[in-house]
Amino acid sequence: MSSNESNSSSPSPPASPDANPRSSAALVVVSLILLAGLVWAMAPRRGKFEPAPLQPPPPAGCPTAAADFVPTDLTEVPGIDGSSLSPAQRNHVLYRLNMEPCPCRCNTSIAACRIGHPTCPLCEAMVKKIVAEESGAGNQEPEAGGRK
Repeated sequence: MSSNESNSSSPSPPASPDANPRSSAALVVVSLILLAGLVWAMAPRRGKFEPAPLQPPPPAGCPTAAADFVPTDLTEVPGIDGSSLSPAQRNHVLYRLNMEPCPCRCNTSIAACRIGHPTCPLCEAMVKKIVAEESGAGNQEPEAGGRK
């Protein structure tokens, strides 16, 4: 009895399904393709929009560089009339032109931009402004022997 009972309680092989396994796989593939087509058809069309730039583009002729600003040490800059400035004023003008970045965002000093990009209108205006400020500041300084 024990041998018969143990044989009868052993699991019997599963019954094979009536459908062919290849047709089941084909049905799954077709279902996935139809589902992908449905998702693609329901997806809204997106316009090819680009965000607006955060800053206006630089003037023509001034390249944009990603490097950090590095001051220069130029001693001659076109556009400076040295005859109207004293030596101290000329040195201060050159100091400011070498230390201040050009407003055209080329990441160079005003002096380097003036030499490298002579057509830059922002740089030319800044040179004239700095020369005017420094020549005007020299006329307003008090004289050395004024009060005792």
